[in-house]
Amino acid sequence: MRYRLDLVIKPADGALIRVIGMAERRGFSPRAISGSPDAADAGRWHLQLEVDSSRPAETLQRQLEKVYDCESVRITALEAA
Repeated sequence: MRYRLDLVIKPADGALIRVIGMAERRGFSPRAISGSPDAADAGRWHLQLEVDSSRPAETLQRQLEKVYDCESVRITALEAA
């Protein structure tokens, strides 16, 4: 199953790397990333993930929402790979 994460991340050193690492450690494989920091002290990023198991993406969303650098997280399911 593929998912798209829509993230707003504070511009801290390594914030995006921490988010990607957390997703990988929970069994999600990053497939594509796009976005950039904006002038409003946050970055808007779109991360496309794939998971081979039946692991719920909502669990990853709740975990990422607890990360200090993440201001908002939204997950959208894409068609199956």
